[in-house]
Amino acid sequence: MPTTVAELESIQAAEVIDARGSACPGPLLEAKKGMGGVPVGSVIEIWSTDPATKADIAAWSTKVGHEFMGVVEAGGYDRVFVTRRK
Repeated sequence: MPTTVAELESIQAAEVIDARGSACPGPLLEAKKGMGGVPVGSVIEIWSTDPATKADIAAWSTKVGHEFMGVVEAGGYDRVFVTRRK
């Protein structure tokens, strides 16, 4: 599991979900939808300007059995990484 910003930035996500400008629960709903479209073991990357997204995605990932990998701050938004585990 990547632990550094450099390792997270090097990930090639199977799908990038641009939820910038969407308020809670929009980014989480988009992540749920996007997760269904990638194979098990693949990574999705969610872009969000909503500060609650980091905690929401982390909690959801744990609850449903996916792997929350971390967050990278980018120019005015967060890049959140999750691996599909089932």
